[in-house]
Amino acid sequence: MARDYYGILGVAQGASDQEIKRAYRKKARELHPDVNPGQEEQFKEVSTAYEVLSDPEKRRIVDAGGDPLAGPGAGGFGGGGFAGGGLGDVFEAFFGSGSGFGGGGFGSGRGPRSRVQPGEPALVGVELDLEECAAGVNKEITVDTAILCDICKGSGTNGDSKPISCDTCKGAGEIQAVQRSFLGQVMTVRECPTCHGVGEIIPDPCHKCGGDGRVRSRRTMTVKIPAGVETGMRVRLSGQGEVGPGGGPAGDLYVEVNERPHDVFIRDKDDLHCTIRVPIADAALGAEIDVPTILDGSAHVTIGAGTQPGQVVKVRGQGMPHLNTGVRGTLHAHLDVVVPTKLDHAQTDALARLREATAEQVEVVSSGSGAASSGGLFSRLRNAFAGR
Repeated sequence: MARDYYGILGVAQGASDQEIKRAYRKKARELHPDVNPGQEEQFKEVSTAYEVLSDPEKRRIVDAGGDPLAGPGAGGFGGGGFAGGGLGDVFEAFFGSGSGFGGGGFGSGRGPRSRVQPGEPALVGVELDLEECAAGVNKEITVDTAILCDICKGSGTNGDSKPISCDTCKGAGEIQAVQRSFLGQVMTVRECPTCHGVGEIIPDPCHKCGGDGRVRSRRTMTVKIPAGVETGMRVRLSGQGEVGPGGGPAGDLYVEVNERPHDVFIRDKDDLHCTIRVPIADAALGAEIDVPTILDGSAHVTIGAGTQPGQVVKVRGQGMPHLNTGVRGTLHAHLDVVVPTKLDHAQTDALARLREATAEQVEVVSSGSGAASSGGLFSRLRNAFAGR
């Protein structure tokens, strides 16, 4: 039965190449043996599904109901298939390279592929404080990845031994087979199962890397994080990822930023928000206060007389620096007017005299136009519900 490669990655059959890539990267991070030991088989299955669906020819076979990785005689639909081969073989005969009818064929296929292949990209995460995101920082990270084998230098051979031509495919990297289908005799071309398409084998492989030309290693390195980064952003280090099979060129390393929550500030892109508790007397009479900032120590803020609960004082240029321009955003100080809950006699008398000296009284506010202009409770409620 053909494997459900789409289901393995958790995407729909009509998914775009980008959706397939994102799904693969997400599952690969979750199942990578360095992160989640014991998931090696699932990791291999996900990697195989991505390899199939990222290849246009193999994906076309999957969409037709076949399995491009099925061996000879494997049915494309369910467990039945056609005599001698599945429908996937027929489509490969038509659309794959090196296929033809009868015994003639239309060519010799793509030929053997190089043993040396480029490496895959690697991804590591780094946690930063808000101050580090604001100022930029050189951060030391540990990377578990594949590096060049220091014994064979990527050749995969032991000592002076050399690779030899594969006896199964005679160095072609692929094998041909004639199969019967509803179209008649069909010549199919498949990757050689012995040399895996390389056309040669290593009879005496390197004892350290087993012929792969690379080994797993943990290394420590320093990465420069620029000022202005935030959660989800990635720093790209070219050529610092995994070395490819056969000692191929290394992929890129991506360092993904995760910003820790701050005790005082809440970040919104380049802006910062904080809350200042203002005693009721200071809100009525006005006050001066030094507000902490992320880079410059503190900023002087004036609280105007008659300040109302929920007012916001903006301090421009005291937010986070923009990643590209370095221009800093705005600090928003939200004023929380504090009404005392316990009063001594002197405080009670003072407030009583204040109440007698003012003309304001407790009242029910109308929801008419006058209340709307004065910002009454009903007006605020009406506006809130009107926006729903």
